[in-house]
Amino acid sequence: MAHSLPPLPYEMDALAPTISKETLEYHYGKHHKAYVDKLNELIPGTEFENASLEETVKKSEGVIFNNAAQIWNHTFYWNSLTPGGSEPSGAVLEGINKKWGNVDKFKEEFNKSAAGNFGSGWTWLVKKADGSLDIVNTSNAKTPLTTDDVPLLTCDVWEHAYYIDYRNARPKYLESFWKLANWDFANKNLG
Repeated sequence: MAHSLPPLPYEMDALAPTISKETLEYHYGKHHKAYVDKLNELIPGTEFENASLEETVKKSEGVIFNNAAQIWNHTFYWNSLTPGGSEPSGAVLEGINKKWGNVDKFKEEFNKSAAGNFGSGWTWLVKKADGSLDIVNTSNAKTPLTTDDVPLLTCDVWEHAYYIDYRNARPKYLESFWKLANWDFANKNLG
């Protein structure tokens, strides 16, 4: 089963000026696409030839895992963003208030965690097995999909996610991330 590059849930310029069209042309059009192309080269003749992307992420390792997980992580990231952003509401807001006291404190903790996520990786808002919310960092292609955590929202902290627009200023990118956060998507994931 060949994998395809999932369409963006908005136009290439819809996140500007927070995330530029140029960034999306490279990040989505080149990086994300390259993971899809590479995975399609790697899986013929393997046990993953007819597996879903999620099955491949959960059961593979090495280069197949890296490419499959990066496809999944990026798709999740694009859906974690929405033009104009939204505000936390519903069950996610309740969980944030219960864990961090308020949304501002949560964002402060999330940004601190993401800024300190060494090297390339992802910072996630997740639901833990006990139902509580937490902030989790993963490195490289690692993903909550291989754990008991349920991912709700993610921020890509690989340099290619922000370098065109913010150069090496990851904290500035993180502050801007909240202008685009898709809290409806987070609530949907919380179930």
